[in-house]
Amino acid sequence: RRLACGDVEGRLEALFGRVRAIQGKSGHFDMLLCVGNFFGATSEAEWAEYRTGAKKAPIPTYVLGANDQETVRYFPDVSGCELAENITYLGRRGLYSGTSGLQIAYLSGTESQDEPAPSYSFSAKDVSELKTSLLSNPDFKGVDILLTSPWPRDVGSFANSAGEIDTKKCGSKLISDLAASIKPRYHFAALEKAYYERLPYRNHTVLQGTPQHVSRFIALADVGNTSKKKYLYAFSITPMSLMDPAELVKQPQDVTENPYQKSRKEAQKTKAPLCAEEEPACQFFFDLNKHQGKKRPSDGKETGNSQPKQAKKPSQPTGPCWFCLASPDVEKHLVVSIGTHCYLALAKGGLLPDHVLILPIGHYQSVVDLSSEVVEEVTKYKSALKEFFRSRGKRYVLFERNYRTQHLQLQVIPVPLDHCTPEDIKECFIAQAQEQQIELVEIPEHSDITQV
Repeated sequence: RRLACGDVEGRLEALFGRVRAIQGKSGHFDMLLCVGNFFGATSEAEWAEYRTGAKKAPIPTYVLGANDQETVRYFPDVSGCELAENITYLGRRGLYSGTSGLQIAYLSGTESQDEPAPSYSFSAKDVSELKTSLLSNPDFKGVDILLTSPWPRDVGSFANSAGEIDTKKCGSKLISDLAASIKPRYHFAALEKAYYERLPYRNHTVLQGTPQHVSRFIALADVGNTSKKKYLYAFSITPMSLMDPAELVKQPQDVTENPYQKSRKEAQKTKAPLCAEEEPACQFFFDLNKHQGKKRPSDGKETGNSQPKQAKKPSQPTGPCWFCLASPDVEKHLVVSIGTHCYLALAKGGLLPDHVLILPIGHYQSVVDLSSEVVEEVTKYKSALKEFFRSRGKRYVLFERNYRTQHLQLQVIPVPLDHCTPEDIKECFIAQAQEQQIELVEIPEHSDITQV
């Protein structure tokens, strides 16, 4: 049983008082892991009592190093040392192995572009050497815990909102790279004065790679903050080395895509904000290039659409195209709205009067071929249509109609909000597919089609 906390900033009495209260109520914890700023500008008076032994931390406490020049003086040995009884500085970077087999990777400081980095920072070289030392073990599957002070950049991609924190701008890209490589089961960080518990994310490619354990990122607020944001996190963890492999790789229902995949930088740039009252989305995939009734192979041998395309130019149609906006064949009287990269049109033979299509202006075959700018505008149209139909008591079903060499069409079909729940719609799709001897592969929630 472990505790983790955010920026202490010298408020030792507040922290250890809270730890004593928790242990009094909930029983013994084995260790306290501190990320962020352990010391602050006003630390000296309180710290002197612990440093001299007048007071003692109530639990073995492990801390990261300085994040600024002012607090470097509190850490006499860069490789780690005991600062006071029950308070240990882990060091600049490395792996701490507990007697139980628990493995904790740690990286002190903030990101620096300089080589060598200042004593309160880490550089690309530090991260590379830490990764190499861990990955050199042929049996390496990941670490139990990763401790860093800054957040990893883009941690909020494909996940629940981080509130006021913009995860595309805050944090360190080097830490994102480290987390993607060493696959921590828990990753703790601080410095942003905010609490954020991200949905767990997977460390393998869905429908392709062998299942691996999931990772959980938790950012903690500062000790004693007036907003009462969570700064102390209690959790139980069995070391990975002691777990049954099947139990270790179990995927929780709310697991998401990995936010750090390098191959998905395009997708991360185009992730638009979620609109209010989001519903769980069901996604299905059927590959028309395969024989009907057979499931698409998931052994990873196929490479057709396994990687997202880079921003590519639209292909040229092989013949007349009814949907290229510049084409004389397009029926312009059906056009509702024209954006920069996409347009909205009524369906010529609509299933309902308000059946509409979202179409790229240029000639793209599929969603997975779209450039980032087009994806972003498609997402805006989808959000606008969701709000519009909701205002009329409806929700929509969206599907991509995709035939080789033809123009991408996203069909948007509104259905009554009261009479068609997402579960009803899903059952209809599955039942109809079975009647037609088509096997649908359901893509897990929070997945990205470009990864499939």
